[in-house]
Amino acid sequence: MFPTPGGRRRSPVPGRRRAAAAILTAALLAPLAACGTGDAGSGKSASGEPSAARLTVLAASSLTDVFKTAGDAYEKSHPGTEIAFSFAGSQELAAQVRQGAPADALVTADSRTMEGLAADTGSPVVIAKNRLVIATGKGNPHKIGALEDLAGTKLKVVLAAPEVPVGRYSRQILQGRDVDVRPVSEEPNVRAVLSKVEMGEADAGIVYRTDAAVAADRVDAVDIPDGHNAVASYPAATLKSSQNADAAEAFVTWLTGPEAQKILRDAGFQQP
Repeated sequence: MFPTPGGRRRSPVPGRRRAAAAILTAALLAPLAACGTGDAGSGKSASGEPSAARLTVLAASSLTDVFKTAGDAYEKSHPGTEIAFSFAGSQELAAQVRQGAPADALVTADSRTMEGLAADTGSPVVIAKNRLVIATGKGNPHKIGALEDLAGTKLKVVLAAPEVPVGRYSRQILQGRDVDVRPVSEEPNVRAVLSKVEMGEADAGIVYRTDAAVAADRVDAVDIPDGHNAVASYPAATLKSSQNADAAEAFVTWLTGPEAQKILRDAGFQQP
């Protein structure tokens, strides 16, 4: 306070108070600016690592269980990053991408689907492979031992729809053995095929080896010889529309690394 000619005291001029406050604020913010997290909009921290983000990954149905494990492992080793998976048949995932669904990365169960999305994705990399088996009811009550047995007119066989990768693979191997199968239903993804067999609504179905393994206490798996089988490839790629490009790229790269590959191998997937 300052004295006035009449002996009264007055407060400092408001402008001076604002100037003093501005100087103090600048002094306090300077050290924080020096500790910034990196270039604005770069998506990376000062160390060059991708900043924390919430990633949405579109993934083939056959990856449902293994990707839940992989997602937990990734979040543990990348604090602050959250991963949300959306599982469906590869053809459904492709439709979502074309319709502009907000997502950051895509993993399909075949290369053909991924190649059809080349304008929407980064360069894909195959992270795993898989083979097919015949899933039957527990104990294999109909004694199915080979693809040829599926032609039995008394059997209720279910397949995935032709546009689904596993459905296409199934028809490929059946035609290769000249086996005529008329499915009682055509399902939108491999998990739906497996479910029909599990619930007894079908006597048999063709699924991936890893899917049958997940339900080993409810179904039996009849192996198909390699010479008559098909090999499914799982390519992964970032989406060009991603709002978290660096974090998405880091996750796809991680999928090819030793930690993720061990998780996939332990689940029964073959290495690429």
